[in-house]
Formats: sequence, structure tokens, C-alpha cells
Amino acid sequence: MTVFNRSWRRPGALVTVAAASALGVGLFAGPAVAHTPAWAVTCSEVSVDLVNYTADAENTVTLTVDGKELLPTEKFGGEFHKKIELPEHTKELKLNLVVVDGSGNDGSLNDTKTAPVCEGTEPEPEPSTTPPGEPTPPAEEPKPEPEPSKTTAAAVPSSQPSPAGDDLAETGSSSTTPLIAGAAAVILVAGAGITWAARKRRTVGN
Repeated sequence: MTVFNRSWRRPGALVTVAAASALGVGLFAGPAVAHTPAWAVTCSEVSVDLVNYTADAENTVTLTVDGKELLPTEKFGGEFHKKIELPEHTKELKLNLVVVDGSGNDGSLNDTKTAPVCEGTEPEPEPSTTPPGEPTPPAEEPKPEPEPSKTTAAAVPSSQPSPAGDDLAETGSSSTTPLIAGAAAVILVAGAGITWAARKRRTVGN
């Protein structure tokens, strides 16, 4: 009876040891395949940390910013650590990290993040509306006020004396006035002489 029990105990012990061994292998193997992709973004740089990848697998990592490659596709083994400086920017940048796990496990990643603008950065100037190659039109100068018309200016009296004829015309006289006055005087004298002669004749006759 004792021999029979011992014969059953040995296979049972072997099974127990084998199960424990398999469990231990599973526990130790679990963390080895727990790939951990991690990355962080600030206003000035990007840090990428990839750990627990299969060393002999063809793992790759790529980083782009606004569609342009900031980190070209790069191969790595069991781990990858890198800090990448961002270009100066006056607006937010869109970053995309792509990790391919060559072992086919769950270590692949396709994630997007945004890099903010650093404090103190001057805003980007507005683009010019003038087509390239054409000179910028000069600023319009104010138009001068029109000068007063010469026809509206007040008449300035002339300093030169006016001709004699003009003065006579203004006073109503002319060059024939003395002649007329002389003729009138002669007629008056003649009339007076005729009257005196007639009176004298009458006196002599009486």
C-alpha cells in the first residue's frame, strides 16, 4: 500500500513542479513583451522614450511636424530614447509620432500631439497682398489746395497817370470848349456894339 502511494506521489510532484515552472516563465516573460511607447511635447522640444521592445525585431520610429519629417524613419532595437528640438514657431505645431513594432506585438503607436507657442514669441506678420515681383505702391500724398483765380483778384490801381483825354472825358470837357467860349464872347461884344450904335443914332436924330 505504501509503495503504491509513493508511485502516485512522484508523478504528482512532477506535475506540480512543471506547472510552477510554467507559471514562473509566464510571469517573467510578461514584462519582457509589455512594450511601452511614451513621448512628451513642450513648446521647444519633443522627447521620445520606447522601452521593452524585442531587440532582434525590426522596430521603427518616425516623427513629423505639420506633415514634414522632423525625425526621419529610424530603426531601433529593445529601447529608443531621444530629445528633438522644435523649430521656432509663432503658431501651434501639429506633431505625429508613428512607432512600428517589428515583433507584431502591441508596441505599435500612431499618435498626434500639439506643440504650443513659447511665451515671448512675437506673432507672425501678416502676408503682403502685393504679388511677388511687383513694387509696393507708394502712399498717396495729400493734394495741394487750388490757388485763387487771377480773375477774382481785386483790381490794383495803377500808379501811372492817366492821359489828358481820359480826365476830360471823365469831367465832361473836351478840347473844343475854349473855342466855343471865345465865339460866344465875340457875339456878346458885337451885340453890345450894335445896340450902342442904334441908341446913338436915335439921339442925334432928335
